[in-house]
Amino acid sequence: MFGLPSIQKLIVLAAVVAAVWYGFKFLGRLQAARKEEARLREKQGGRPARKAEAPKAEAKGGEVEDLVQCPSCGAYIQAGTTCDCGRKG
Repeated sequence: MFGLPSIQKLIVLAAVVAAVWYGFKFLGRLQAARKEEARLREKQGGRPARKAEAPKAEAKGGEVEDLVQCPSCGAYIQAGTTCDCGRKG
């Protein structure tokens, strides 16, 4: 009645055990990384640790310029300039 399970059942059992094992290892690494980030944040004076950010596009002189939509193609261009889409409008 309680004989040796088939090889397929043993393989599935081993896969489930391995998945659980590696899942806990992954969660442990995530938790350690979060603790390290919190430690660095405290060390920097409470500021959140920043990752590499994309450079922000700035207009000349650091001012904001308005954009308007081209009536022909729908692209946004600087106010007071013409669109180079080649269509009239």
